Amino acid sequence: MKQLNANFIISAEKLSQCPDFNLPEFALLGRSNVGKSSFINALCNNKRLAKTSNTPGKTRLINFFNFSDKFVIADLPGYGYAKISKEVQDRWQKHLEEYLLNRKQIKSLIQFIDARHDIQKNDYQMRDWIENYKLPVLTIVTKIDYVAKNKQNVVIANVKKAFQGDVLPFSAKDRYFCEKTIEYLINLCQ
Repeated sequence: MKQLNANFIISAEKLSQCPDFNLPEFALLGRSNVGKSSFINALCNNKRLAKTSNTPGKTRLINFFNFSDKFVIADLPGYGYAKISKEVQDRWQKHLEEYLLNRKQIKSLIQFIDARHDIQKNDYQMRDWIENYKLPVLTIVTKIDYVAKNKQNVVIANVKKAFQGDVLPFSAKDRYFCEKTIEYLINLCQ
């Protein structure tokens, strides 16, 4: 199975602290606990690279990971439920908007949707924001292994209908669709 080596580069709170490099960058967006860190770990087959947690809101900075000098993934704090103050949420939003709108290395955003649940209100709000600024986006449906095999295509079709564009299923647990996802990202970099 195709996989890439990956290493952690740096964490940054805001755009001015982000590293300067010449690799295409993919920014991960999704609700807290949707599986962004697990996605990173599955792509490189290293369960310890990106920290995962059952507690929403653990990712508080933009964490950068280099994948075999082919591309960089930026793991962003999740939106939605997290036990943090309104002041901290507002600061995150300001810094993340600045990063998403002004970071020249970003090749595409990747929005994560949890296959186990209907698309949430804050997922729709995030997609509206992305479309308002006409930013490129790929949708990844995570935790697809939790959905019965005979219902997986229905879940994917519902997300495609709601969000349009490319939608890929993903399972960090058994690494289904890892190779297809890696190929997709590398093709976007060309």
